[in-house]
Amino acid sequence: MNILRKGCMFGGFLSLVLSLSAQTFTTVHSFDGTDGKQVFAGLDQAANGYFYGAAGAGGTEDAGTIFKITPSGKLTTLYSFCSQGGCPDGVAPDATLVPASNGDLYGTTFGGANRGGTVFKISPGGKLTTLYTFCSKSGCSDGNGSDAPLVPATNGDLYGTTLFGGASNACSGGCGVAFKITLTGTLTTLHSFDSTDGDAPRALVRATDGNFYGTATQGGTNGGGTVFKITPSGKLTTLYNFCSQSGCTDGANPIAGLVQATDGNFYGTATQGGANGYGTVFKITPSGKLTTLDSFGPYGFPEATLVLATDGNFYGTTSSGGAAGDGTIFKITPSGKLTTLHTFDGTDGEFTAAALVQDTNGKFYGTAPGGGANGDGTVFSLSVGLGPFVETQPNSGKVGSAVKVLGTNLIGATSVTFNGTAAVFKVVSASLITTDVPTGATTGTVEVTTPKGTLKSNVAFRVTK
Repeated sequence: MNILRKGCMFGGFLSLVLSLSAQTFTTVHSFDGTDGKQVFAGLDQAANGYFYGAAGAGGTEDAGTIFKITPSGKLTTLYSFCSQGGCPDGVAPDATLVPASNGDLYGTTFGGANRGGTVFKISPGGKLTTLYTFCSKSGCSDGNGSDAPLVPATNGDLYGTTLFGGASNACSGGCGVAFKITLTGTLTTLHSFDSTDGDAPRALVRATDGNFYGTATQGGTNGGGTVFKITPSGKLTTLYNFCSQSGCTDGANPIAGLVQATDGNFYGTATQGGANGYGTVFKITPSGKLTTLDSFGPYGFPEATLVLATDGNFYGTTSSGGAAGDGTIFKITPSGKLTTLHTFDGTDGEFTAAALVQDTNGKFYGTAPGGGANGDGTVFSLSVGLGPFVETQPNSGKVGSAVKVLGTNLIGATSVTFNGTAAVFKVVSASLITTDVPTGATTGTVEVTTPKGTLKSNVAFRVTK
């Protein structure tokens, strides 16, 4: 079996064996169509400890579902789409759900009353409300077709993109838009792409400077897609145009979003191009200097946003490749050393296209849109020996603002600190602590002391003014 990719086969055999011996891959759930199928969206962990996800098809009307699932694999279908005549609630939810400050989860669909997609919210118990229907303005100038996760801002608004629509006629059906929407459904179009600055924008990420960074799959000066920065008010700057090197060795057609690391740089993937033509992993500075870290091949096609784990490395998936051609899970260091951790073989899933999520117990969880016991996709977990941690929602805020601290085995916690400053807190459950940013707090790690030890946050909490 090809454990390490060609070009990364260094390090002793013994270290490889020891590394793999610490890994445990588990198929947590196999979809059967009635509870969903074609799960292209990733999972997100809510304050109650459940993972929430969306299936692009299946359910009572074969139009997709919203589900929750425990880390051990107990799945509950919360909602089946196209439950009303004409499908005003939408179809085919392909974006990862995002928990908001009010406790609800927010997402997007295709379809809807105008067939341009929707933005919806759903309660943890399954009550769905359609907040906005795209294509409600002439020519779909407000956008059409969103399949990227929404991103919360510090003020509680959500930011996102659509693949099509917008004011520009440079692309057939429009080049897409960036928008913001309030938690109650008021939408503002921030920017209409015009192909020169990108076409078919994908997921955004909110950076430490308060701006949003993202990728566009096509367009730009070379037609290979772009990396851009956009302010909360909508001023867009193109940072990089892909396929700027001979043979597109820098990559082309980024489908996935970016992730910001502790060094301040962004890391991402391109689905095409690279030295072998099967995509790349890259690093890009906030000012736009791009470095190619690795080229996939033969086969690969990384379609999912990388996740920055508690060990400082990045973890991701490919939708093809591996011994069976059904996709892989890989780890890559910030310097570019890539290791294949798992190769899918169909029985445990195939064609992985969604980002992994690291549970507060240290394991990674993900979805595959195909394969599994019934051929309808899977939820899986992968343990690589990383320990438990805590996660804050949100991961930034002013002094006095409310913060949820998610974790594992939090009962009996005796202290919560923000970069060393003690906070008043309440243990709500084994997976949730509520607190406020204490006076005197500064940007840094949140730590929770429990009877089993001290848990640190996976990212630094940023104290804002």
